[in-house]
Amino acid sequence: NYSVHRRKAFVCILEICFTKRQSFDSSLHFNILSSSVVQANLRDYLKSISMTNLKDSTEPAIDSKPWVEKYRPKTLDDVAAHKDIIDTVKKLAKENRLPHLLFHGPPGTGKTSTILAVARQMFGSSMSNMILELNASDDRGIDVVRQEIQDFASTRMIFNKGFKLVILDECDAMTKDAQFALRRVIEKYSRNTRFCLICNYVSKVIPALQSRCTKFRYPPLDEEHVRERLQHVIAEEGVKVGEGGMDALVSLGNGDMRRTLNILQSTHMASGEVNQYTVYSCTGNPLPEDIERVAKWLLNDRSADVFAYITQYQVERGIALADIVRELSPRIFRIEMPKEVLMPLVEKLADIENNLAYGTNELQPVGED
Repeated sequence: NYSVHRRKAFVCILEICFTKRQSFDSSLHFNILSSSVVQANLRDYLKSISMTNLKDSTEPAIDSKPWVEKYRPKTLDDVAAHKDIIDTVKKLAKENRLPHLLFHGPPGTGKTSTILAVARQMFGSSMSNMILELNASDDRGIDVVRQEIQDFASTRMIFNKGFKLVILDECDAMTKDAQFALRRVIEKYSRNTRFCLICNYVSKVIPALQSRCTKFRYPPLDEEHVRERLQHVIAEEGVKVGEGGMDALVSLGNGDMRRTLNILQSTHMASGEVNQYTVYSCTGNPLPEDIERVAKWLLNDRSADVFAYITQYQVERGIALADIVRELSPRIFRIEMPKEVLMPLVEKLADIENNLAYGTNELQPVGED
């Protein structure tokens, strides 16, 4: 900001000079700066700058940063859960024996946060020069491997010892040709570069790449660690949590910390208080009591009546049938009933979900089953 204001002040001086038809040459030695007109204009301009800065400093700053990024773990000790994985990676990084890594598992479980924390621990302030982070779902072709990745991996840092780090997020979206090309790059530049591959579906990564990496599976976060992290964010942001709010966040998050924090932030911004009703309403999911009611209809009423009830409920609440089926399935297993009744019911729900996945009209699967 200072340099911008300085340039504006210089422009102001030039305008005054040319207005008075004065020209700069070596004999003037810029004595124009001592002119009373210039000094008066500069005083007025600097006064306006100071008043603007004073006004800006008194206005409260609005933090619009997503909470997912704001509360992303900065160190390995901050990563929730996965203690065995974190302890192993921490030891390898401390001893400077980090191998090529392959982190796989569901989204929102801390895979990217772990390797970024490792990079901060190993490289410190020179982290930006020592790592290459790419999202392979965007840059997924063989050209990226042959150009950007190979150029980075083949060079050595003059003033930094040790190896560099290439982070390939969502590598399961890379083409097969790109994966085969990457295999050779990993082998060739292992002396001065380490690779960390991150994916959701390890089955989409070719075996040749898997065999060159040490694999760690990140399961969904358990309820205890999700609640612990939520309590920290809620306390830091001063969020008002009402009855059932925490349980609703944990249930809808389903072990995905990223999704859980996004739901928390969106509900807080939309409704203020985070309770069961506001969480389910903000996300467009059916309320638990409504799902219990649907389960009772299915078990006790005639098929024609159930069809009418569910159709009316969908219209009134604007709920998709796929959401009802998804929430209904785990609750069915918590109801005590004979296996002869449970198995056909589960089979029908599976058929409905399969039909909906293929784009079937919502009224048709309900009416048929």
